Order: sequence, then C-alpha cells, then structure tokens
Amino acid sequence: MAQMGVGEGKSIGEWFGPNTVAQVLKKLALFDEWNSLAVYVSMDNTVVIEDIKKMCCVLPLSADTVGESPADTLNASNQSKGTPAGCPTWKPLLLIVPLRLGINQINPVYVDAFKECFKMPQSLGALGGKPNNAYYFIGFLGNELIFLDPHTTQTFVDTEENGTVDDQTFHCLQSPQRMNILNLDPSVALGFFCKEEKDFDSWCSLVQKEILKENLRMFELVQKRPSHWPPFVPPAKPEVTTTGAEFIDSTEQLEEFDLEEDFEILSV
Repeated sequence: MAQMGVGEGKSIGEWFGPNTVAQVLKKLALFDEWNSLAVYVSMDNTVVIEDIKKMCCVLPLSADTVGESPADTLNASNQSKGTPAGCPTWKPLLLIVPLRLGINQINPVYVDAFKECFKMPQSLGALGGKPNNAYYFIGFLGNELIFLDPHTTQTFVDTEENGTVDDQTFHCLQSPQRMNILNLDPSVALGFFCKEEKDFDSWCSLVQKEILKENLRMFELVQKRPSHWPPFVPPAKPEVTTTGAEFIDSTEQLEEFDLEEDFEILSV
C-alpha cells in the first residue's frame, strides 16, 4: 500500500486519508490475479449504477463478442433483449464511497444518514478518525461510534509445516472502543460488499429509501453517468514504473515526515 500510494502523490511514510486508501485498494486489487473482486470508488459523492453493472457483469465469450470490450458487449446484450437482464456471472463488488461531511467537523445534518449505513446488510463499516488517529468504525450505539484501532504491532506469522497458519495475532487484541460521532473528522470512506447482483440491487433500494430521502443528501445514487463526466473506462492493471523505494534511503528518514493528520478534500 505504501508503494502504490506513491502514484497517488503520497511519499512513503506520509499519512493516507480515507480517499487515498480507497484509490490504493482499487489499484492493488488489479494485481491480485487470483481474486475476482471488483473495486468501485465513487467520484464526486456519486455512485453510478450503470458503471457498476458494466464492471461487475461478466458475460460468456462467443465468436460475436471476441475483441469487444465488456462494456460494449453488455450494452449490445441488453439492447438485443430490449430490457436490461441479470448478469450471467457477477464479480463480487467492494463499493467504497469517500465523503467529506463538513469543513472542519462533521455536519450534524449527516449524522442520521451516516448511522443508517451501518444498518445495511452490505455494510463493511467506515474508515475515518480524528487528527493523528485512524480508526475502523463497525457500528454505533446512540450517538457514539464503535471502532477498532488497527495500529497494533503484530507478531510475524509463517506457514507451518502442515500448511496451517497460527492466526492468533491476526485478530484485534483490544476491545472495541467508542467515540462521540460529532468528534469524527469529516473525511470518511464508507465500505459495502455485494457478493451477488441481488445484493447490489437491494443496496440501491435501501439507499433510495434511507439516504436519498434527506434534503441534504450525504451522497447521490444515479442510474447513468452525468453528461459532463468522461466515458466510463473499466479499471485496468496499471503500469508500475516505481516502487517508491527511491524516496527513502534509510528507515531513519521516516522520522523526518510530519505525521500530523490532514484528511484531504476529495479529489479524483
């Protein structure tokens, strides 16, 4: 993650905000050839249903579709049937929605919608925190958020002779903690997982019912891309020209970085 962050303008040792983490995860997923996970990161607080369907729908190859992009093939299939149909194969979806819910602190008008997201069956929680502290939020109790602090030094784990792994240190060693939701830094990233297409369709229905009902919406859910946006291009494995290692000559240089938290405003 540190090496891939260089491509996002973050030197090794520099703090990542929630949006940077989302962009890095999206790129790293493309290098895992064994995994079929599709990672979608929303842009400008907007989730586009059509783009996600194009990215997650895997259609069987035929003589007529060889050489065409997945998006072209999907459009042609839907047009030939007159109405959109379910995907023959759906790539499991990791949906990340980076948000800025205020200027210097979270705007109270977003609190109810933010808490509603944790109730959704597809919820993976949220990334966020406060200055100098990054947390993983997994739920809420009243106006307090429940979080885990992942910053615990772990013991090195190697595969044992019989192929098993002692995963004791993989688990959180501290009890979940709580903080008032209004103390949350306004830069956050919501996470959702949709294993099947029906899970995504259900998520869309919940968002329309619980999130879009607010006068000041936390984010938007639209069927098609806004007209002023560039055409959708499915993510492709990027060419890596640097590991970022050349930025650091020794571990001592890490101490020179200012680790003051500075959650960034969303950018693409």
